[in-house]
Amino acid sequence: MKQTTEARQGWAAWLATAFIALLLTACASPHKAPPAQAALPSWNDGPSRTAIVEFVRAVTQPGSPDFVANEDRIAVFDNDGTLWSEQPLYFEMLFALDRVKEMAPAHPEWAKRQPFKAVIDGDKAALAKTGQQGLLTIMGATHTGMTVDDFTQSVTQWTATARHPRFNQPFTSLTFVPMRELLDYLRAHDFKTYIVSGGETEFMRPWTQAAYGVPPEQVIGSGFTTTFEMRGGKPVLWRQDKLEFNNDGPGKPVAIQRYIGRRPLLAFGNSDGDLQMLQWTTAGEGKRFAGIVHHTDAQREWAYDRNSSVGKLDRALDEAQRSGWTVVDMKTEWKRIFAFEKP
Repeated sequence: MKQTTEARQGWAAWLATAFIALLLTACASPHKAPPAQAALPSWNDGPSRTAIVEFVRAVTQPGSPDFVANEDRIAVFDNDGTLWSEQPLYFEMLFALDRVKEMAPAHPEWAKRQPFKAVIDGDKAALAKTGQQGLLTIMGATHTGMTVDDFTQSVTQWTATARHPRFNQPFTSLTFVPMRELLDYLRAHDFKTYIVSGGETEFMRPWTQAAYGVPPEQVIGSGFTTTFEMRGGKPVLWRQDKLEFNNDGPGKPVAIQRYIGRRPLLAFGNSDGDLQMLQWTTAGEGKRFAGIVHHTDAQREWAYDRNSSVGKLDRALDEAQRSGWTVVDMKTEWKRIFAFEKP
């Protein structure tokens, strides 16, 4: 029970810190791989692109002293802020808030019950006052008490219809083109790519194949307890209102060992929540790669790091500088960020 409580609190912290702060201020192919220039067209020539190309060449070229066998070419990527945007709130938060409004007609009692009343009324200050417990209540109501299939359907419908408040684009259009190119580039060199995210696993699985080419079985996230039950004479997988695992911070290396069983050769993140994953990756023997996406482009996306309540990059940035990790400057090193950008 203690472990479950700590997991819930940890995952709530991953979501709630940004949530509350912002509310208060807001009133694999076996064929020959293509050359790097063709494979990474949205990357400017610069230190990050050079480091990636040189690393991949070193570990995949037969005869190289750093050569790594195909089965050990594991690459792990954080999702929020690394593969797609995470502002002004983590997108899964926005999904949960939208779901409260969608589900409200079936729950008339929510009109007088917090934190649901605040969401329905659009009262951001009142919602912020509910704190982490309010957020957990919202997540539980919108993510659990249903079958896995029903939850998947709700996510699929949301990603097809919801629009980002700034760009008026589907949320899945806010994936980073250079990072999608990197995923393809690695797979062309026989890497197996995984998503290792603090977001909830079943929230990501319905759309990661189309967005990134990463199949559901290679998506590792936080998770609610799921049980097998017979309901209405049919077998179902039922999502319980109990957080089973918090896949953030030190939880990420644990999840990698549990679900992959091999230490990654390459890891990419963007925040302090990815620090331990990057440390675990680079602590292995032989040549390793750790990369950080640094949000520096306020015009095309957002600029934030040490003082941000969403995707805070502080300790990991210091570690990157000490350890010589690759820090990608979005503003100077990416020719474009989103596919919908005009030339």
